[in-house]
Amino acid sequence: MLAFLGVTAFRRYYASYGGRRVVDRALLKTPIFGELLRKVAVSKFCRTLATLISSGVPILDGLEITAKTAGNAIVEDGIMSVRKGVESGLTIAQPLKDTGIFPPMVVQMIGVGEQTGALDAMLSKIADFYEDEVDQAVANMLTLMEPVMILFLAPRSAASSSRCTCRCST
Repeated sequence: MLAFLGVTAFRRYYASYGGRRVVDRALLKTPIFGELLRKVAVSKFCRTLATLISSGVPILDGLEITAKTAGNAIVEDGIMSVRKGVESGLTIAQPLKDTGIFPPMVVQMIGVGEQTGALDAMLSKIADFYEDEVDQAVANMLTLMEPVMILFLAPRSAASSSRCTCRCST
């Protein structure tokens, strides 16, 4: 009963404007999962924006759509601040750098893509790189979790294997 109330209270808190931002900010700051979530956000941002730009969607509309699909309120707010910067005449790279969400390499590559006129191709390359990074990070995490899973499962299997299942007298 107490767990149900706790889950319900958390859901209500997360559904609020401020609560979602507090939880999402905390998730991005967690030691192991935070970096993974950041990589997923970068990959998702680059892939979505690249697809929209290559489809002919105007950059401001593309940024707004990308922000709505971010899945994290902090990332969404950052992308919307980039949109405001672009709307006021800045390049994408400068407000993207100011958010502090995106790694410097990503910001530099996007800046190069803007300067060369190949932003969609550059975003696709960044997305490919970060998708590989996410896959590798998940594989590493699973490798680290295997011994822990064995520790939890071993006592149960040892207890069940010590019982004789044959119909002998032992």
